Parts: sequence; C-alpha cells; structure tokens
Amino acid sequence: MKTAKLIFLIREFFFPRGCALCGAALPDSEEAWYGLCQGCRKSLDKGDNPPEEPIERCSICGKPLISEKDTCLSCRRAGEGESRDCERICGRGCDRIAVVYPYSGQYRKLLGAYKFGKNPALGHFLEEKIRDTINRLTSRAAALCPVPPRPGKIRKTGWDQVEYLAKLLERDHLLVRRCLKRLPSRSQKTLDREHRLTNLKGRFIAVKKIPKEVILFDDVITTGATLEACAAALRAAGAEKVYGIALFYD
Repeated sequence: MKTAKLIFLIREFFFPRGCALCGAALPDSEEAWYGLCQGCRKSLDKGDNPPEEPIERCSICGKPLISEKDTCLSCRRAGEGESRDCERICGRGCDRIAVVYPYSGQYRKLLGAYKFGKNPALGHFLEEKIRDTINRLTSRAAALCPVPPRPGKIRKTGWDQVEYLAKLLERDHLLVRRCLKRLPSRSQKTLDREHRLTNLKGRFIAVKKIPKEVILFDDVITTGATLEACAAALRAAGAEKVYGIALFYD
C-alpha cells in the first residue's frame, strides 16, 4: 500500500490534477492517493452524516428520510400498489438497498470528476465507501457483483467506472463475482421515469454460477430500475439474498 500511494504521489508531482473538488495542491501521499485534499474529504463525510445529527434512512431503499418514519414516500407507494415498481417489473427485487451520497452539490462534482474526468485516485475514496456500506447491509459474507456496463461502453469511453471499483475491491481481498451480462437497451439517462422502469426488464442475464448471497453495486440510483432488473436476473438464477449499494442517489 505504501508503494502504491508513493506512485500516485509521484504521478501527482509530474502530472498534477489537484483536489477534484477545490483544485488545491495534493502535497502528500494520502491526498494524492484519494485525489482529494484532507479538508474536502472531511467536508464530504460531514455533509453525508454529521455526527451530531444522525440521519434516519428508509428501511427499504436506504435514502435519507426527511419527515417520514421507517420508509420513504416512494417505497410506501410501491408497497401500497400505486406503482409496485419492484414487483411489476422484476418480480422480487433487492432485499435491501443502501445509498451513500446525494447526487447534488459537491457530491455531483465528485462523481463527475471520477466518471467523466476518469480520475482513478477518486476510485480509492469511493471504494472505501462501498466497503463501509457493506456492513450496513449484512453481517454475513456475500459476493460483490458490479452492475455490468452497456454493450460497447468500454470501447466507446475507454473505461467503466463501476468495473474499476470492482478491481479495487478485489485487490482489497473482497470476493467479486462478475456474474451478469447486460443485453443491448436504450440508455437510462435518456428516458423519463416511466420508461426507465420498463427499459431494462429482462435485459440482464446470469452468465456464471450465482452465489447464494450477492451484493450488487452501482454508481448512481435514480428509479432503482437497474438494480431491480439485476436482482431479478440473480434470483432467477438461484440467488437467495440480493442487496444493493449505490454511491449516489438522485
């Protein structure tokens, strides 16, 4: 680990990016490793969950609750049959979903710098958030499954931000199983909510032996349709427990 951090420090010295949020120089190995200055790292974590103000989260999707109790309005509506997104589209969905940051403000900038700026140092910061979040989902050992990219994405953009996190998790000795394949479909970000909920139905298939307990992870959750479609494919192939992690919720 010390050698890896030194490499990122040398890279930052010769090809400086600066802090992804404030642009400040990154003069030590710890800051270069994360791609963020110490002040911005503290700001990100404090903004998510200030110790003096613990955040209550929905027991189903993991999003912070504002005035509701136990479950958020969207999940209650789904359970009452107003939309029943999870069951209507995919059958059984995720047993539980945990989210980390809102997709707004400095968090939106963070994802943009990582995903579109292709800043690998930020992957170290986000990978730690995935590991921290796993304990909120289950205390048992589970295989981690990255949500697969759209066909042709890597060829078009040069990398996949979720797969990069999967490689970092493997290096930290977590069990990663790439057991899903994504079939061609329209891009979710081009669709409205109604069409997002149906666009991915049946567009994921299991391609390897499926572990009994799986934790899916993705970068952003909006309607939850992607995680639910993946969960349906995993359950159809034999998974008994399926959880989900999203780094950012919109």
